[in-house]
Amino acid sequence: MTTAMQKKTDAPRVILITGCSSGIGRATAIRLAARGHVVYASARKLAAIADLEQHGCRLLALDVCDEASMAAAVRAIEAEHGAVDVLVNNAGYSQSGAIEAVPLERVRAQFETNVFGAVRLIQLVLPGMRRRKAGRIVNLSSMGGRLVFPGGGFYHATKYAIEAISDALRFEVRAFGVQVVLIEPGLIRTAFSDAAVGSMDAPAAADDDAYGEFHAAVARATKESYEKGPLARLAGEADDVARAIEKAITVARPRARYTVSGSARLLLAQRALFSDRVWDAFLRTSFPSPGQA
Repeated sequence: MTTAMQKKTDAPRVILITGCSSGIGRATAIRLAARGHVVYASARKLAAIADLEQHGCRLLALDVCDEASMAAAVRAIEAEHGAVDVLVNNAGYSQSGAIEAVPLERVRAQFETNVFGAVRLIQLVLPGMRRRKAGRIVNLSSMGGRLVFPGGGFYHATKYAIEAISDALRFEVRAFGVQVVLIEPGLIRTAFSDAAVGSMDAPAAADDDAYGEFHAAVARATKESYEKGPLARLAGEADDVARAIEKAITVARPRARYTVSGSARLLLAQRALFSDRVWDAFLRTSFPSPGQA
């Protein structure tokens, strides 16, 4: 690595991070601001991130489901700095439920937040990055973008989509000087699991309660995986992900993917070794099959 390249990668960046009200987004904003970067921390409601200002962050109201909000946020940064140097697409949430049972409006809402919002922000920041022939786009995926647990089909589908979009984008923008990185956390101790479990309390689309026992088991398994057992011991913290994001935006040649936490490394290795039939059998040791007497 040349000295010039090292200076370039060590220089302060103008960074836009979505979903900073808690968890990974919050930890990343604090970490990067402490390293001297110009960090625009964003969330739908400024009150939810007001304390990040004292950590050196600049605050933006940004709703990834609202076109005007996203466009205004990017315009504000470009007006002051010319372009966004780094976009961290972190906003997202998990919901659980059988495919038949989750109302379609909730499916659409999940894709709006987890996929379409990220895509639109990419489209908005890329012209500025191309003009400068430099930029990084960091997309928060998950180990759930490469394997699937029962009851999480729609959430996993959004992360599989982020993986595919990132792989295509990485090829498309390389010659413009823009690098694309995927972050794939495993179990991370945040409020993420609570949201997934709580989502199953919403009304179901199915006409009967064919999935009631299954949903209860998924809720228990999700909660327990974060609280006890071997996977809980391999869970990471939000700052572990923040460190991976920091590396992804500061090294001269980032990897295409950064897997975070022992739980992700273990489960992804298992999935790679197992056939579909063996993986399904493995899952049946923790989850009941709906409709099974």
